[in-house]
This record gives sequence, structure tokens and C-alpha cells, in this order.
Amino acid sequence: MVEIEEVSKVDAAASSSSSSSAEDHHIHRCKYDVFLSFRGEDTRKTFVDHLYSALVRSGIYTFKDDERLETGESISPALLKAIKESSFAVVVFSKNYTSSRWCLDELVKIMECSSKSPKGQTVIPIFYDIKPLDVRKHEGHFGEMFRRHDSDKVQIWRKALTDAANLSGLELDKTADGHESKFVDRIFQEIWSKLSSKIKVEDEGLVGMKSHVNKVTLLLGKESDVVRTVGIWGLSGIGKSTLARVVYCQIKDQFEVACFLDEVG
Repeated sequence: MVEIEEVSKVDAAASSSSSSSAEDHHIHRCKYDVFLSFRGEDTRKTFVDHLYSALVRSGIYTFKDDERLETGESISPALLKAIKESSFAVVVFSKNYTSSRWCLDELVKIMECSSKSPKGQTVIPIFYDIKPLDVRKHEGHFGEMFRRHDSDKVQIWRKALTDAANLSGLELDKTADGHESKFVDRIFQEIWSKLSSKIKVEDEGLVGMKSHVNKVTLLLGKESDVVRTVGIWGLSGIGKSTLARVVYCQIKDQFEVACFLDEVG
């Protein structure tokens, strides 16, 4: 069978009247789907590396800071910006997480972003070789590392740890019998389910988006064997990327492999 590439274009300018709503909407202003917070020496080259790869392979735009040096007194403005611009924050609590002031400051910012509004950042705590009670009550080795800090931020850090531990999360020892590969799959499914639901709900708040989504979906001709490329063009800032993301999330599950590449070119 000969594959034919059919190029179609959708004029996104027709949605310009709704651009102000889209600009103010959470899905439009989030640069990342997921921000990963973790203690590098515990999980960077092992668990977090596997989780990051699984998320990225599935088109979930994930921020993982591979360049940072955790010896500074405070986290960089660029990292604070990345936290603020993420829809979800996955906090990987490990035995030495609290030994880093950097991680603790990061957590405070994450919890601050999650508490601003009902549609704010969603936090998913992951308990890696550690129990939620140790995080909540600052016990065990986790608590010992925390008590070594002599800072006026201790009470703020303590509250952030307790609040995060009280959220619904996933624990390695109680998920998939402690098998890391299955644990990564479980976390991915959790994130993907929440992300898909969030995008679907937020899509309903974007004025005029539904008609454009239907138009692009029709042009894709999902029932056809023809390979198609659909171009979306229009002025900057009117919701082209948002439209592409919504369509992607709606049809992704129909394919064995899918990937969303943003800001290419």
C-alpha cells in the first residue's frame, strides 16, 4: 500500500476572540507538565532517571534539573520559575531528601504553588524506600537529617514536609511488591490519568476551543489509512499550541506509541 501525505491547514486566527481567556488559563501558561523534585545523590541515576525517561517517552513534558549544584544557599530564579510553570510536581522523598536545603526550599515553593487555587499545581508525593510517617513526623534517618539544620527556615520546611506527606501519594514498598519498574509504570499511569483529566476539564473553560478541536480531529481522518500532516497557523499567542496539545491528549490512547514535541524549530 502506498502511503500518501496530505497536508491541511487550519486558520487558528478565528479563535483570536478567545485569546485573552486562553492566556489567563492554567493549561496555556504551564510550560511543563511535570516538575521532578528529588535528592540527586539518592535517585538521580537510578529511580528518577527511569521515571523521567518513561514520562518523556510518552510525550509528558518533564523538567528534571541535571545541572544544578545543591551546595548553594538558595535555589536559582530559573528553577523557581520552572516550578511555577509546571502543572504537576512529583516530589520523590528519599532517605537523604531533607539533608539538602535546596530540596527543602524547592518543596516550600511547590506547596506554595499548589495552595494558590483549586486549579493550581497538583502535587504527587512519592515515598522511595521511606515511609510517609517518617516524612510527616520527621522520624528515622529522614528526621535525623532534617534536625541537623540550623536555620530560621526550619518551621517553614517542617510545615511543607507535613503538608506534602498528608497528600495522597505512592509508596514503593506497598506498590508492585517493591519492584521499581512496576512502580515507575504505576506512577506514570497516575500522572497520565490526572493530566488527561485536567486538560479535559480546562479545555471546557477555553472559549471556542471545542469547535477547533473537532475541526482538527476531522482533518486527521482517524478512520483512514492515509498518513496526514495538519498545520495550525495564526498569530502568536492565540492558542495554537494549546489546541495541538488538547487534540493530542484526546487521541493519544488510540496509538501504541505517541509523543508531543513542543516549541520545535
